[in-house]
Amino acid sequence: MQNLRRIIQGLFLLLFLFLFIQTESKGNDELGYPVRLFLDFDPLILITTLLSAHAVAKAFLLSLVVIVLSMVLGRVFCGWVCPLGTLHNLVGSLGKRRPARDLKNWHRVKYYLLIGVLASAVFTLQPVGIMDPISLLIRSFSLSVYPLFNYAVRSTFDAIYSVNPLGMAAVSEPVYTLLKKSVLSFNQAIYNQSVFIGILFLAILSLNLVEKRFWCRYLCPLGALLGLLSRFSLLKRSVSEGCTECGACATVCQGNAVPDQKGKWRDAECYYCWNCDDICPNNAVLFGFSGKKQTPAMDLGRRRVVVSALSGIAAVPLLRITPLGTANAKNPDLLRPPGSREEREFLSRCVKCGECMKVCITNGLQPTLMEAGLEGIWSPTLVPRIGYCEYRCTLCGQVCPTGAIRKLSLPEKAKVKIGLAMIDKGRCLPWAHATPCIMCEEVCPTPKKAVWFETAEVRDRKGMVQTLQQPRVDLELCIGCGICEAKCPVLGRPAIYVSSVGESRSKDNQLLLS
Repeated sequence: MQNLRRIIQGLFLLLFLFLFIQTESKGNDELGYPVRLFLDFDPLILITTLLSAHAVAKAFLLSLVVIVLSMVLGRVFCGWVCPLGTLHNLVGSLGKRRPARDLKNWHRVKYYLLIGVLASAVFTLQPVGIMDPISLLIRSFSLSVYPLFNYAVRSTFDAIYSVNPLGMAAVSEPVYTLLKKSVLSFNQAIYNQSVFIGILFLAILSLNLVEKRFWCRYLCPLGALLGLLSRFSLLKRSVSEGCTECGACATVCQGNAVPDQKGKWRDAECYYCWNCDDICPNNAVLFGFSGKKQTPAMDLGRRRVVVSALSGIAAVPLLRITPLGTANAKNPDLLRPPGSREEREFLSRCVKCGECMKVCITNGLQPTLMEAGLEGIWSPTLVPRIGYCEYRCTLCGQVCPTGAIRKLSLPEKAKVKIGLAMIDKGRCLPWAHATPCIMCEEVCPTPKKAVWFETAEVRDRKGMVQTLQQPRVDLELCIGCGICEAKCPVLGRPAIYVSSVGESRSKDNQLLLS
């Protein structure tokens, strides 16, 4: 069973990596695979989105499979399926095998975190994406691990091609071509906070060197939810009279479920990995569907449960007491992707998984830090100076698992404003320096150009008269895609920039009164 479990874990990890790599444009405005499959099977995101936004995407009904599976077979998702759990196993295998430490009921911490998250969700706060294992893994891979991998591979092959030691380039170039067609991204992605997010991910993995599957045992809120469901599972673990309490099973128990003590076994912590059955010298451990399940009481402490719930509720006003919520103080640089819902509803749905940023073909979508307050940390924002919103691309809405970004058709997207372009006349070449420039009008993608020119005669310092095309912005036609800002030849702060004012999703954040 141990070998079978490892094979199945490896297959699910490979499936996750395959779908992750496919999360990018292949030349069409459609993704050929269900790239968000693991998110759709996440019951914690289903429940918190239902509580916070009072709505849920139809695809999340797939997570009912995991719920039913947990109520029949126990926490098999944690032990056999979860890709982050598999990575924890791999990193944990690098350390020396040692008995699980007695950390005085630290396993309760994840239940307190779960209670706090659910309490926050009831009051429309969506904090689950920060610690949900699937969101955490996709975000870490998208914004840090995968860009680093791409950079390292590309730099290595570029160096081999440049130096060509012993004629290795003749061999390396075909290999490099194959990698570009399979595992490497089309373009090298760059993200704000890439190093910070990567360090957090490495720190989580490094906890396995302290104790194997530390995250899963003590911190994972999804594991806590599945642990509660597994208490009702039909699959039962029993120990025969042949058990001598030798402690062999405790050395291989992934969940630190105290399997060597008959009266203290924690069924909610068991991953049903069958390690205890494989190692038992007396074959005293049995798994089956017959008999009565012995379910010890789960004592979380009434006061601690109440404190956890109140802490989750208190987090709502603490994270939302910010001037960014008022109309006059909205962050003008906070450009949400096209199809994003009104900001309050957007934040009640967004789980910060990073899928939309991964799939953005211009690399313009970046994770926020404090631009949307603490509540919106790691949610997507468009940074036009890095990359604009491609006029004929709707991929971000296709991969969003919770509907925070609505899936739009191309005709629908063409009518959506994410902001308005503004001209800084003090930096614009035709306006401030009597120098011809028509770049912003040339790249404007709307069928009828949103940037138009006013012909003006100006005198230079020598008194010479020049006829220039001075740009202006049509407020009705501009959609705020940001390509004008991205292509503006004025370096540093561009002469034309996009502000979130005028966005379609908000009735308050408007330039003119209707």
